[in-house]
Amino acid sequence: MSKGLKSLAKDTVVYGLSSIVGRFLNWLLVPMYVRVLATPGEYGIVTNLYGWTALLLAVLTFGMETTYFRFSSRKDEDNPMSVYANSLITVTVLAVMFAIAGFACLQPVSEWLGYASHPEYVGMLIFIVALDAVMSLPFARLRIEEKAWKFAGIKLANIGLNIVLNIFFLIVCPLIYKSAPDAISWFYCPDYGVGYILVSNVITSVANVVMLNKELRGFAYRVDVPKLRRMLVYAVPILGISIAGILNQSVDKILFPLQFSDKVEANTQLGIYGACFKIAVVMVMFIQAYRYAIEPYIFKRSRESDDRSSNAITTLYFTIFSLLIYLGVSFYLEDVFKHLVSPAYYEGLKVVPIVMAGEFLFGLYFNVSFWFKLNDQTYWGTIFTVLGYIITITIIVVFAPIYGYMACAWATVACNSVMLLLSYAMGRKRYPVPYPLRKMTGYILLTVVLFAIGMYAPIDSVVWRLVLRTSLLCVYMGVVIKAEGLLSLVRRS
Repeated sequence: MSKGLKSLAKDTVVYGLSSIVGRFLNWLLVPMYVRVLATPGEYGIVTNLYGWTALLLAVLTFGMETTYFRFSSRKDEDNPMSVYANSLITVTVLAVMFAIAGFACLQPVSEWLGYASHPEYVGMLIFIVALDAVMSLPFARLRIEEKAWKFAGIKLANIGLNIVLNIFFLIVCPLIYKSAPDAISWFYCPDYGVGYILVSNVITSVANVVMLNKELRGFAYRVDVPKLRRMLVYAVPILGISIAGILNQSVDKILFPLQFSDKVEANTQLGIYGACFKIAVVMVMFIQAYRYAIEPYIFKRSRESDDRSSNAITTLYFTIFSLLIYLGVSFYLEDVFKHLVSPAYYEGLKVVPIVMAGEFLFGLYFNVSFWFKLNDQTYWGTIFTVLGYIITITIIVVFAPIYGYMACAWATVACNSVMLLLSYAMGRKRYPVPYPLRKMTGYILLTVVLFAIGMYAPIDSVVWRLVLRTSLLCVYMGVVIKAEGLLSLVRRS
């Protein structure tokens, strides 16, 4: 294994501490939410609000993370900190404008979203989004400076604080209130469940500013206008690509409640879907950790040489590990992972394999999309994104009232399939990369066969079902280890 790939693997593991381990810790909050909140409908509110949060974050960051990576890594760039200043100032201005407009229109926006009785939900969401958008640039600076451990440490500390605050407000405070209500009644309201999830997030967002204060200092806050113009031309299409990635995970949670006149039923279905979606987030966690590591890696490699084989080999390994995760979660979903949610949510477990398939396709799209970023032809990303939007929105609007949240899951698969195929086809003409398609296709077909055997074998015994599925998982790993010669690579390393 080359030194560059070893570095990429190391960074992926370190970033995984903040993404995979961190999200796993947050994931463990789901069993608490579905049991503490009164109904699936209340969890539907949480799902909807955080769907909006993710989308708004993508808009406000304005593609400046990738733009920062690209421009600070250019061969002709002699002052990377001016690129950072431009990026940070741009996002800060956008965030401030968004916050001012949001608070000025707080009541009508709250009514439109269906939260007229709790406009403070939307107010806290606005504050969280604005602050987190600004802090995305200091985190990007840590990535490009290869301070992966500091990045992971801050992310984990922030997640830990969020978990502690959630436990305090949703479990500890109710216990205290039962025995000594006067002690906490000055700040605690027993019926404010969803609100305390947002309060916890507000506090952790402020904590990020404190922990990243060093990355907000040590450079001149000046705008290089000519450079900023070039950066914005590059960033606008990247914005579309970023929104595509977020909509891949969030547009269903945003649009779904708007398709029903019965808001209680809409929030109930959305709560079931959102809780089961969290089980599929294992795939999302891996893709996020991979993206943190691969973006600076590919851009730096492009500055040194036109080495397209790096993109090819990393895409192969991405495929291998993604399929392993897919089989692992699917095989243990019915007997293990379902216990993360309460029985009221079990009916939604059938969406998990579909959602993970959609996430895998998006990960492949991300891998084959470097051609237009490296060629500074990011407008192609906008074209693919718009087509993806049309497909996703059409499927949800037409089929969600009929098939419920299943339409949302299949919309993700359809959208990402089209974007992947279009990007790959155009990339072959404009920036050919020698992807090992035969190997990748073989692993995908192997996964399909093993999945079919494991999921549809008529075995009633839980023990024997787990034995079969574990054996099939070992078969997959054995085939990969032998085909890739991984044992010999480990020995040589």
